[in-house]
Formats: sequence, structure tokens, C-alpha cells
Amino acid sequence: MKLNHLSNLLFLLLINSMTLLPISSCSPTLETRGNLPNKDMLANIEVGQVNKRQVRELIGSPSTTALFEGETWYYIGNKTSTTAFFDTKVVDQQIVVIRFDKKGIVKEIKKIGLDARKKIIMVDKKTPTAGQELTILKQLFGNIGRFGGPGARMPGSVPGN
Repeated sequence: MKLNHLSNLLFLLLINSMTLLPISSCSPTLETRGNLPNKDMLANIEVGQVNKRQVRELIGSPSTTALFEGETWYYIGNKTSTTAFFDTKVVDQQIVVIRFDKKGIVKEIKKIGLDARKKIIMVDKKTPTAGQELTILKQLFGNIGRFGGPGARMPGSVPGN
């Protein structure tokens, strides 16, 4: 009787694991790329009060910088979700722009989120090129007979030798 109960228990465990495995493999994989500053640390940056060194200490080095009237630091990051073999989807995207005055003090903080991005439509046109398209047979056999005939010379050899 105990053996039958044990085999039933093992059978149920096997069935449960067989149903949970495919379900768990379809759960999305979340990845964070770039530099998403901590919101609490970002809140500690006061316009007109904090300098570049303090910003770097609070939220780290910027993803990139730009030199226009003063200096601008960009913190760029996004979170993506991938489920099984489907395309990756951007779940969250954030760009934090911090502008400094000429003395290196924060003069503006701006946040740009996922809703501000623009959809770029790719063009499927092909650029025409000169020449001809070669079939695989022309590529394989196209050079037969072009080398080694009378008067042919080895590449790199001096004429007349």
C-alpha cells in the first residue's frame, strides 16, 4: 500500500514539474541597460545648490556629456522585457538631463520618459548599385580559364622573368 502511495506521489510531482517548466520558461526576462539614477538620490540634487562633484557622488558618472552654453550631463537608461522568442519590448526608458552653469552649479534638471520618444519608421528601399548580380554558379566557376593561359604570369612577378 505504501509503495502505491509513493508512486502516486512521484507521478503527481512529475506532472507538476512538467507543467510548471514550460510556464516558467515563458516568463519575461527583465534587463536594465545604461545608467538609471536612483530616484531618491536624484531628489537630493537641488538646483542652484549642488555642484558637479556632488552630482557625481550622488548618482554616479553620466552616460554622456555635451558641451553647449555651459555643460550638460545625460543619464540614459532603459528597462527591456523579453519573453521566449518574441521581440524585446522597452518597458521603461528614462533620460535625465542635468545642465550646469559656468561655475559648475546645477541650473536645470529635466526628466524625459518613455512617452516622449518618437517612433522611427524604417524605409525598406534598396540603394541601387552598379554591376551585376552573380548567381552562385557564376561565382564558383566564373574564374575558370582566366588564369594560367599563354602569357599569364604569377601575381607579384616581374614581367619578362
